[in-house]
Amino acid sequence: MQSSKKILKDIFGFSEFRGLQEAIVNEVVLGGDALVLMPTGAGKSLCYQIPCLVRAGGGIVVSPLIALMQDQVDTLTQLGVKAAFLNSSMDADQAQQTIQQLLAGKLSLMYVAPERLLSPSFLGVLERLYAQSQIALFAIDEAHCVSQWGHDFRPEYRQLTQLHERFPSVPRIALTATADAATRVEIIERLSLESAKEFVSSFDRVNIKYKIVLKDGAKNQLEEFLKSEHPNDAGIVYCLSRKSVETTAEWLKGRGWDALPYHAGLTAETRNKNQRRFLREEGVIMVATVAFGMGIDKPNVRFVAHLDLPKSMEGYYQETGRAGRDGLAADAWMAYSLGDVVNLRQMVNAGDAPEDRKRVELQKLNALLGFCESTGCRHQTILRYFGEEHPGGCANCDNCLEPVEAWDATLEAQKALSCVYRTGQMFGVAHLIDVLMGKLTPRISKFNHDKLKTYGVGAQLDVSQWSSIYRQLVAGGYLDADIKMYGGLKLAEKARAVLKGEEQVWLRRDIGQAKKDMPKPHAFKKTSPKFTDPGEEALWNALKEMRRKLALEQGVPPYVIFHDSTLQEILKTEPTSLDDFKDVAGVGKVKLERYADYFIEVIQEHLGS
Repeated sequence: MQSSKKILKDIFGFSEFRGLQEAIVNEVVLGGDALVLMPTGAGKSLCYQIPCLVRAGGGIVVSPLIALMQDQVDTLTQLGVKAAFLNSSMDADQAQQTIQQLLAGKLSLMYVAPERLLSPSFLGVLERLYAQSQIALFAIDEAHCVSQWGHDFRPEYRQLTQLHERFPSVPRIALTATADAATRVEIIERLSLESAKEFVSSFDRVNIKYKIVLKDGAKNQLEEFLKSEHPNDAGIVYCLSRKSVETTAEWLKGRGWDALPYHAGLTAETRNKNQRRFLREEGVIMVATVAFGMGIDKPNVRFVAHLDLPKSMEGYYQETGRAGRDGLAADAWMAYSLGDVVNLRQMVNAGDAPEDRKRVELQKLNALLGFCESTGCRHQTILRYFGEEHPGGCANCDNCLEPVEAWDATLEAQKALSCVYRTGQMFGVAHLIDVLMGKLTPRISKFNHDKLKTYGVGAQLDVSQWSSIYRQLVAGGYLDADIKMYGGLKLAEKARAVLKGEEQVWLRRDIGQAKKDMPKPHAFKKTSPKFTDPGEEALWNALKEMRRKLALEQGVPPYVIFHDSTLQEILKTEPTSLDDFKDVAGVGKVKLERYADYFIEVIQEHLGS
């Protein structure tokens, strides 16, 4: 049995584990269950891939998307790992051949959709393997799909508790990059992971620069951003509707950008073709609805732009997390308006979901809007939403790089917080605002809230102003939204000092203010590689061209050959021998044998020129 560290170096080409990876790998290798919460790009896949290669038998990986399976298998195959997937894209003969490989012990990893895994025939295959002690582990990827409160709910995930019931001695590892406190609890309950060890990494994506602007000709704002920051980079532009996707992609294409549309209304053939181009070519911009993205492993997405407000903080975090998976600098840019909020609220209210579900979705939307309106550090606000502390002052978001105009809202904050306290810390924003504004609604009469000291003390402000104040108080950590109480607000510890008059509260100017009062956009630095001389740029382009040719020959995306981060290290160190090349991060034994000579030749030509 090879050690985990030897596999890490020989196969994956890395000398050391990152963060919690080693502790997670050790836990699963020894047969323990694990719940892993780790941001996109932090190396979640290694946490189950390495144990599959250390333990006896094959690992079964539950994955919700065909594109993700294909990408993972392509990547592992390039590393010399025997991996396969089983999904609806295969015909009966192909599926049967793959299952025979698994039964014969010829696969180290098998990726399978939850629907296929739960079928009687595949459960029968697992029974045969279990009887022979030939299941290394079960990995449940994108585990947040189990949560009914989440944004990617998949009912099939709830049946995965069968794995524990039928195969109790097989270790399980559940992984996700997106889970607030309520979702974590639900993952544990629904997957019977009460005895699993929890591993929670920092959710901070320090390499992502966040910038949010009010819409003022969104397409032109987007193009200005692309021209100044990402003229030749791959990226994703998210739009709320299919129509907006189509018109934006056409508009960008007409302006000379290599832009493609992606939404559920396109034929499967068109979606697959466009996705393939995005993954395998450089500098392609995908304009898409949220139908695109989960499981897309392209590491050199240099930006994610939103032309409309997403539906929740979880959605925003997951979508922006598709930028900069390689750890290099990336941008998350968003243009939003009050019209977006109105549209999303109408969509929620017009839906068929139960009323409690609608209240939760509206609360999540309000949390995201509060994030947009916040004057604080973007990284700090995002992490606070997921229950993690951050000191602020990230120097990598618009609010930190150029502080926005704010106003002393201490008195208004005290009124808002006091209203939450006096009404019992169980009501939502709408009711609290009614109390502050002195409205006599049936609910206010029912609970005698017209007798409270806070009744009518906020009549000088309108509903939109109080809504903005409450959103910013939630985003600022003064109030917590209790999802289980359908969005009812309760005081956070941080509110105590404000109510005692020991701390001032400064909030962003109301978003309806005159445009001239808004802060000027900050000019972000470009994220493209910096070249000290033309020769360095020429070598970079030559290395990328060699990678492109090899990828074309292999029929895989370029990043499957080498990530940009690996290519940049080759550029920096200029290895001219196999001994030099094997020390480059991301170059394991198989890739050294397959590709080193090609890149060494490029470097030698450069040095000889």
